[in-house]
Amino acid sequence: MATLASPLAASPEESALPDFASEAYKDAYSRINAIVIEGEQEAHDNYVAIGTLLPDQAEELTRLARMELKHMKGFTACAANLGVTADMPFAQDFFAPLRNNFQAALAEGKVVTCLLIQAILIEAFAISAYHIYIPVADPFARRITEGVVKDEYTHLNYGQEWLKANRETIRDEFEQANRDNLPLVRTMLDEVAADAAVLQMDKEDLMADFLSSYQEALLEIGFTGREIARFAAAALVG
Repeated sequence: MATLASPLAASPEESALPDFASEAYKDAYSRINAIVIEGEQEAHDNYVAIGTLLPDQAEELTRLARMELKHMKGFTACAANLGVTADMPFAQDFFAPLRNNFQAALAEGKVVTCLLIQAILIEAFAISAYHIYIPVADPFARRITEGVVKDEYTHLNYGQEWLKANRETIRDEFEQANRDNLPLVRTMLDEVAADAAVLQMDKEDLMADFLSSYQEALLEIGFTGREIARFAAAALVG
């Protein structure tokens, strides 16, 4: 005689999810979540800073910055929901190389470099991480992240459009900035790979999704396929 499945039995999809209550998960999540929170805070600060270089765009950049603070609050709530304390010192160190390069470019008035770092590399990095995370996130975090990723495309699009409008004059600075900063993203992915794996986020999937978003952005800006291939190679040989 057939028996009815228990209403409490997990579906195949649910059973494939991580154990959100395990100590291993919470430990890894404390660093991954901190990276997300710190990334949103730095994005806010970066967009405000770019507004000082592009005063005619300051209002729009301030609007983008406010969106990042909203995201930061949402991800802070995700940690609280799991009873996790985000490891913010780790996250601040994690972003230090890109932060330092952004601050150096800002001091020199290099708008192209600042936009490449924040609006292309960091936004593509965030979008790829959110894409890979959503299917394995806890229900609360999934709802938050699905809302955030839609906004991140707005930020990526802002950088694309400004660089596209100025593509005839940005090429040399863009190529150098890409050479200096794209390898840092690869290093960052390597650094977080073990913790991401605990959350069932595969490093190769993260890198593939990142490069896809990055290459699509460069195509939208107006670079040729040959140029994009050369730029992307910096992630492999930098």
